[in-house]
Amino acid sequence: MAAQVTAPANAQRTSSFLRIAIALQTLTIFLQAVSAGLLLTSSYGAMLHDVGARVMYGASMLYVLAAVLAWKPGGGSPRPVWHATGFLVLASAQVVLGIAHVPSVHLPLGVLMFGLSVLALARR
Repeated sequence: MAAQVTAPANAQRTSSFLRIAIALQTLTIFLQAVSAGLLLTSSYGAMLHDVGARVMYGASMLYVLAAVLAWKPGGGSPRPVWHATGFLVLASAQVVLGIAHVPSVHLPLGVLMFGLSVLALARR
């Protein structure tokens, strides 16, 4: 009987962790847009954007971890793992494009990532 009560509680916890990870990723992508504006207008914008990129990448890795935990131990669908992995690939491309100074692709990709992250958050 205790296992039946614990299983739904565990699934609820992993689902909440997944939702928090997506929300954190969405917030960090939004803050990257803010720091990109500061990059154009202030002397400290470049440092904020650089630090923000690292935090955003970490948030994308956290999203993958949360998706795996919701899938394997939580018994959920593997679909969030694929979505999270896709975001990590996009985040990797975003970092490479930023380092290479390719704003013609870097900026639209950032907008796409934000839109997809908001959509993922709305679906949870």
